[in-house]
Amino acid sequence: MSLHGTDPATVFLSIRARTAGQVTPAMIEESIYDRRELVRMLAMRRTVWLVPTESVPVVQASTTNRVARDQRAVLLKHLRELGGIADPEPFLADVEKSVLAILAERQAPMAASELSKAEPRLKTTLQMAEGKSYQTTANITSRVLLVLAAEGHLVRGRPIGTWLSQQYRWSRTEDWLPGVDLHGAAEREAKAELARQWLRAFAPAPLTDLKWWTAWTTTQVKQALADISAIEIDIDGATGVVLPDDIEETPDPGSWIALLPALDPTTMGWADRSWFLGPHAKSLFDTNGNAGPTIWLDGRVIGGWAQRKDGEVVTRLLEDVGSEAKARVEAEGQRLTIWLADTRVIPRFRTPLERDLSS
Repeated sequence: MSLHGTDPATVFLSIRARTAGQVTPAMIEESIYDRRELVRMLAMRRTVWLVPTESVPVVQASTTNRVARDQRAVLLKHLRELGGIADPEPFLADVEKSVLAILAERQAPMAASELSKAEPRLKTTLQMAEGKSYQTTANITSRVLLVLAAEGHLVRGRPIGTWLSQQYRWSRTEDWLPGVDLHGAAEREAKAELARQWLRAFAPAPLTDLKWWTAWTTTQVKQALADISAIEIDIDGATGVVLPDDIEETPDPGSWIALLPALDPTTMGWADRSWFLGPHAKSLFDTNGNAGPTIWLDGRVIGGWAQRKDGEVVTRLLEDVGSEAKARVEAEGQRLTIWLADTRVIPRFRTPLERDLSS
């Protein structure tokens, strides 16, 4: 399963929640940055994801190539209109060529600040919202690197600082992932495979959920589902889809508790969340639809959690689930406190309950 990577903490806490044995942040870092089994890339809905390396070509062809085209077009438009560059295409192409040449010569990951020092044109500025009260000036460094990464030329590597940092070092793809052909998958087949993987994780679900998650058109979703012979079934009066080998009732896994982080892929996997979220959306989501930290009991959300300044993980149940389940939630909060140790996690997108608990 791919993990949301917009907030670096999500990756680590999501992996911890899904790992039966003891896993540490250092072990997760080793998997990402040393063994390179997971890769950060811009993908579905123009969001940063952490993707298994073997799935990178599928994600690239099915979603990221479109994101790259869109982001290049926007950057060229802004260079012309906000940067005063009359002919931005050759300018951008030459800057990109220079960045890749610098990384090839250095043969080591480089931070954005290092690259802009080596290639001063990355400091080209754009006047955003000129004449408005919120007018700002921004350079193009991050946007050029974003486009190069979306096109498959660059990879986000180890961050600067701790595992909570959002400032990454950049490498050429062929240096970071030697032997991996990012463009080795055809678009139609890649869309079918991505749909299959999503259904394996999130079905049964309406077609509209897959459309929202991928940001594909309805036609593209229907084509992908047809290519994998997805089957329509009834979900409480609505039409859902499943894989043809996944129509049997799922065995009962037994009672379980999980403290999932902000933007966890389970919480964010469906557009319609009412069936597992109940009446708790206003407390646990921000106004843009970003999920905060949640407490799960047997497949539904029953509350939320946060970390105080002293490091303690605190929980709040939003419904009565009985004393036994409450004790299990508190015990899991204590285990998470120990696991985080001296690390202080503040979600990138804060929600009402998380703010209240952490104060």
